[in-house]
Amino acid sequence: MKNTILAAAALAAITSTAALAQDYSLTPTYGSYSLSAGFMPDPSELQITAGGTLDAASVGCAGTIANAPDARLNWGGGRMTIGARSNVDTTLVVNGPDGQWYCSDDVNGLNPALVFSASGQYDIWVGVYQGNNAPATLYVTEY
Repeated sequence: MKNTILAAAALAAITSTAALAQDYSLTPTYGSYSLSAGFMPDPSELQITAGGTLDAASVGCAGTIANAPDARLNWGGGRMTIGARSNVDTTLVVNGPDGQWYCSDDVNGLNPALVFSASGQYDIWVGVYQGNNAPATLYVTEY
């Protein structure tokens, strides 16, 4: 009986954690975009509100983020950087075309950035390390 109760409690904990995970199948809050090598203007920028109510630790990252991606980038391939700038400490969470989760924090001061080269779909969240939501600029650059 005791083992059954412990097993049920463990299953409930796993199920509740999975329900809090970021959902890359949702429609991105700030839209979907396509870019290919040589895009102009460079950087391509998008004004967003960073942060959310979910702990990005559910995918191994830092900060709080929204459930739906902030943006979806369909990338044509070649080296590019995805980053964010803000007046607060921001983090970056990306689900790459390979299905893996990528995290960044404090690369350029308190701002995150990640370098990729594979073509495909990138679902992007900009988080806030501590505190409330904050205005931020999400950018993609080849420089």
